[in-house]
Amino acid sequence: MISAFALRSTARVMLAAVCAALAGAATAADAAGAPDVSHHQRQIDQIVGQISPQRIEAIIAKLVGFKTRHTMSDTVSDTEGIGAARRWIKSELERCGAQAGGRLQVAYDSHVTPVSARISTPTEIVNVVATLPGAQAASKDRIYVVSGHYDSRNTDIMDFKGAAPGANDDASGTAAVIEMACVMARYQFDATLVFMTVAAEEQGLFGAEHWAEQARINKLNIAGMFTNDIIGSSHDEHGNVDNTQVRLFAEGLPVQKQNSDAVRALIQTGGENDSLSRQLARAVKEAGERYVPGFTVNVIQRRDRYLRGGDHMPFLERGYAALRFTEPHEDFDHQHQNLRTENGKAIGDLPQFDDYDYIARVARVNAAALASLALAPAAPQNVRVRTAQLENDTSLVWQANTEPDLAGYRIVWRATTAADWQGAQFVGNVNEFKVKLSKDDYFFGVQAVDRDGNVSVATYPQPLR
Repeated sequence: MISAFALRSTARVMLAAVCAALAGAATAADAAGAPDVSHHQRQIDQIVGQISPQRIEAIIAKLVGFKTRHTMSDTVSDTEGIGAARRWIKSELERCGAQAGGRLQVAYDSHVTPVSARISTPTEIVNVVATLPGAQAASKDRIYVVSGHYDSRNTDIMDFKGAAPGANDDASGTAAVIEMACVMARYQFDATLVFMTVAAEEQGLFGAEHWAEQARINKLNIAGMFTNDIIGSSHDEHGNVDNTQVRLFAEGLPVQKQNSDAVRALIQTGGENDSLSRQLARAVKEAGERYVPGFTVNVIQRRDRYLRGGDHMPFLERGYAALRFTEPHEDFDHQHQNLRTENGKAIGDLPQFDDYDYIARVARVNAAALASLALAPAAPQNVRVRTAQLENDTSLVWQANTEPDLAGYRIVWRATTAADWQGAQFVGNVNEFKVKLSKDDYFFGVQAVDRDGNVSVATYPQPLR
């Protein structure tokens, strides 16, 4: 008698063989006219290669040197407090922008937040925002945002005078964003990139929330957002080193009082793992691991860690795709702690606990993903799967993209138990295609591809009767 385990194993092997055969057939069929989507783009390789751990270390040292960057700390001094920190960040981004030809637009984004549980007096919250405008008319209104928060804290969240170096939380993410801005400002992209260092994350995500709300009010097309928060250490609390991976937190179904039609359709079709953020995470993982070999982007299928939150959350709450990068193993003795020594162990968020080569690798993953997305076409719109009749094939339809360098579209699929795409077929510049696979047994997505082989995020199809 064959065991249930053996049957399941055989089924998995057969499914893998089918997917491999289909993917192989698609590759053979694509060879004549399809763009090569697997090769390295020279521009992205150059960007990744120019990310410098030495410059990242210097930026972190400068930020730590302000003693504290608490949101309510000194704004007048030129050497201490959050005011000095933000003025230095702005001047550094302006310097890089000028050296890169002046296309990087640097500005403050500020508002005054009232008294609240973590704000003892009305306080001006100031984000430093560097925008690299897109160069293609059809794509420049599509925006990708990357952030780190430059404020810091110690044990007492209301202590705005005590030392709070914040070398990892979050000078590491801030330094990565500044370094990416300085490197990527030398290049052109179809879509617009926004490099943002935000304040008041520790006090309640106020800086990111203000910018995200203004984006919603102004109906900005935020196609994706990453925040880098606590990406500084490759050591866990026991001293073990893991510098080969980063966690990427990706929300599934959004938390809503009432489900939207789009979310309801995801639930009805079993697409809980095909939210906008999960689709974005797949694209980030593919690009990051392709351009940073030997490094794993570990997609965590959660909004964030327990008891914690980050600057991606205000974007998620407004319906944008947003992700969080965080180191794989956190040491809580080096977060949110007053500087001290206990039993011979140094406590506090000090720069000697950062791993600058590791931060650079995470920054390279970010940069590769941002560049890939900003060079690629937009994700196809109004993707539908025909469900008017019973059939074993899958008919997909979608709206045409408007980019002038569009080559066509690519259909991707995976088994319902798989997290990542397992097969793909380039179908040319058409708006409808029938795949010889059952919509009942696979999840599908449609991607847009340009003539250079840049691939968009996949769009999950909604039912069309």
